[in-house]
Amino acid sequence: MPDISLRDVSFSYPGGPRVLDRVSLEVERGSFLAVVGPSGCGKSTLLRLISGLSLPGEGTVSIGGTPVTGPAPGRSIVFQQGGLFPWLTARGNVAFALRKAKPGLSRAQAAEQAGAALVRVGLGDALSRYPGELSGGMAQRVAIARALAVGGEVLLLDEPFGALDPKNRQALQQLLLELWQAEGSTVVMVTHDIDEAILLSDRIAFFRPGGVGLTLPVRAPRPRDPAEFLTSAECCVVRKRLIGLFYQYGEAVGETL
Repeated sequence: MPDISLRDVSFSYPGGPRVLDRVSLEVERGSFLAVVGPSGCGKSTLLRLISGLSLPGEGTVSIGGTPVTGPAPGRSIVFQQGGLFPWLTARGNVAFALRKAKPGLSRAQAAEQAGAALVRVGLGDALSRYPGELSGGMAQRVAIARALAVGGEVLLLDEPFGALDPKNRQALQQLLLELWQAEGSTVVMVTHDIDEAILLSDRIAFFRPGGVGLTLPVRAPRPRDPAEFLTSAECCVVRKRLIGLFYQYGEAVGETL
């Protein structure tokens, strides 16, 4: 049974056209799906539907065979800007999310678990720093630690590394892979970076306006060394196919070219 299943899902924002039109998609348990496509074709909406932050106008979204009817424990989402509360420390941000997800936790228990999660992402020396005192890469590590601490079987990421410089992006890509492999979560990540999608995922879903255009498997074994894999024949074939689709639907792919 797939972990995440969308069946004939349609969605419109009030007063607007359909963002998704009869979309069907399945994501296997423990796999890593990357989602790419032109701007405005419903990629972020897909994550909102899986998380339960939005509900479909038609069709069904289910996780583990259970229909999604709203946000619930077991699903974590990381946004591009991290979404940290500026008045809370790094540990405070993670602890706040923990107590919301697990109401039975005491403040002391939440603080202890938050600290442990931050240590796992390399921020053991930044527990008491506020978001304004963190670099972009550090803030995203806090957001990942928050998702990790809350736990769950499904991790959703909406361009989590899009605002980072190449060095921080590569470091966080590797951190994400390590955490995913350790936790065994099902990951769905939206990205505009074709190479990032190919490097990280097991499968890539290309979204065209209205829904899924096609899905492409990435069969290369892991671990994948970026310097070698991104110049490999298999990577070049997948990259060429995706670039062609971007041009077909009217959006250049920028620096990826």
